[in-house]
Amino acid sequence: MASSTSSTTTFPPSVHISQHPCVQAKLSQLRSASTNARETKALVHEIATMVGCEALAKALTVQAGETDHSPLGYPYQTATITPQNIRLVPILRSGLSMIDAVQSLLPVAVPVHHLGLYREKTTLQPVEYYNNLPYHKSSPSSASGSQPSSSADLAIILDPIIATGSTLGAAIETLREAGAKRILAIAVLASETGLGKVAEIWPEGVTIWVGGVDRETDGKGMIKPGLGDVGDRLFLTVGK
Repeated sequence: MASSTSSTTTFPPSVHISQHPCVQAKLSQLRSASTNARETKALVHEIATMVGCEALAKALTVQAGETDHSPLGYPYQTATITPQNIRLVPILRSGLSMIDAVQSLLPVAVPVHHLGLYREKTTLQPVEYYNNLPYHKSSPSSASGSQPSSSADLAIILDPIIATGSTLGAAIETLREAGAKRILAIAVLASETGLGKVAEIWPEGVTIWVGGVDRETDGKGMIKPGLGDVGDRLFLTVGK
């Protein structure tokens, strides 16, 4: 597995680290303190596009659709993706920067449901302050087919950073309790500890794709060397 810091950690099969050389080069650019907000937004978008392309290639399959006709009148069989019941779940704030990248990869528009989580400064534990998820556990009647379930077949969590793993872990638990059948998490950068932590939460139901991995976090729960606070960099609130 490729890593940003030559990691020797072995992760479970549900964890995937991008080996794309362009992802690694762009991560290096994104790390720089001299990279401004506009450049940060562009780099996060580009990395999310590349990592997302790799992730969706493994998470989705192709299914034959109806017959259509080309501009010359020749018939051809269309192709659709499965699962079709997909929801994007960006973690506020910085997850917003990844929505356009992943949406552009999908052949159809999918619902976007926001989840607001912040890390309490003292305990470093996640606190939920906003939840726009429509999912609920299937009732006996919906399981029997008399009432459709609103649970997603695939929920895609978007969050650029996996530091301590607490925020992503809380998001996974929330989606799991809400009835999501399968979860794909896409991130730009993770720490070894955080990545290992979230991989243990629901290994049979969660797949994680990241652009790179750094070895450790500091006393404030920030990845070293990391990318800084991506949300603050994106929205020009550094030093607030």
